[in-house]
Amino acid sequence: MKPWEVLGRTRTLDGTELTLIRHPSEYLILANGQSLMSSRSHSSEDALAVLGCDHARTLARPRVLIGGLGMGFTLRAALDILPPAARIVVAELVPAVLVWNHGPLGALAKHPLDDPRVRIEEGDVGATMRSNPCCFDAVLLDVDNGPAALTASSNAGLYDSEGVAVARASLRPGGVLAVWSARADRQFERRLRAGGFRVETDRARRRLKKRLSHTILIAHNESTSTRQPAFAIPGTSRPTTKKNDQVKAGAPARSLPASIVRSRASTSTGLTK
Repeated sequence: MKPWEVLGRTRTLDGTELTLIRHPSEYLILANGQSLMSSRSHSSEDALAVLGCDHARTLARPRVLIGGLGMGFTLRAALDILPPAARIVVAELVPAVLVWNHGPLGALAKHPLDDPRVRIEEGDVGATMRSNPCCFDAVLLDVDNGPAALTASSNAGLYDSEGVAVARASLRPGGVLAVWSARADRQFERRLRAGGFRVETDRARRRLKKRLSHTILIAHNESTSTRQPAFAIPGTSRPTTKKNDQVKAGAPARSLPASIVRSRASTSTGLTK
């Protein structure tokens, strides 16, 4: 049995240690010694792009925002279905994740950062949404464990009523907010509906014709107006509408201590996928 090889280490803004390790058949990113993501399983990350970009792929020049790079699988899936004139902004908070994706992780998703349709913004996805009102045809949000399974309380602002308002204000009429969640979250679904979205969950799974161990929430901005409504988004002078795998769980990775279980780390304070 070959040992795991350490390829890189870094610390996020909240002090979480991230480690990139490699085995002959797998790459892992660990957060404080726990498995955060693996190259062996990324079906839900692919689904986030496929379902979230279902409308954008029909447009001639769509604009898409991805909240977190991770190992590049969501970005690759989006690139594969979007037209040549599409533009994708990837908001990534951890510089080392960008370095790893330009380096050893690049081949896993066929080097998506080399695609000229991609632009990287180093920073928090919430700030990117705030600074781009009525801009995106799709926002793909994969932060922490989703709305109900946060590992960092600072990420809650992306999923509360104000965060929902920020997300909706960043979307064009007809745009889609797609949210990765560790599990079904009826409270967050109600929050999305109260924020003016039409929400899908179970139907999204049936459309993929496969079983997902995680939940993808699809929220449609059905507003037909491009006018900015009269509710100010916190931190901006622009108004918006006032109405917004379980902790990825599985067996420990091969050759890793039994204490290592799948979990997710912070976006606003650390790693995004």
